[in-house]
Amino acid sequence: MTKPIAAKKKAGLKNQSDLKKQVSEAIAACQDKKAEEITILELDQDAGAFTDYFVVCSGTNAKQIQSISDAVEDRLEILGHRPVNKEGYKQAEWVLLDYLNFVVHIFTEKARKYYDLERLWKTAKRLEPGELKAIRKRAAVGTVKKKQRA
Repeated sequence: MTKPIAAKKKAGLKNQSDLKKQVSEAIAACQDKKAEEITILELDQDAGAFTDYFVVCSGTNAKQIQSISDAVEDRLEILGHRPVNKEGYKQAEWVLLDYLNFVVHIFTEKARKYYDLERLWKTAKRLEPGELKAIRKRAAVGTVKKKQRA
């Protein structure tokens, strides 16, 4: 029997800032490979979401899409994380990297318009790539201030 999704999601996740660091690293990998239209969706658990975040981006051709996928995997593997599922790599129209607590979607422009995840998950909060990093930095600053007071 398989574990419930909630139990799987929390397995190996230290805390929320660890999740945000992972998502930030995935975003940075996408940016390094010149991914286009990077969007982060913070999914609403009350709306039936099975994960916390979607990172959605586009590539201009199959080679670039595979390169973005490889960069995300390499960068997160350094942190000790591997996707539990990877789909679409060979076809490179829609590559999906499932890290349980977040999913990276890398599309061709045509496939992205067709599947339109942003519309499908319209209840999700849209974040810009810099917002997640700013959240992480604010949390780190708060920790430093607490240590200074002690």
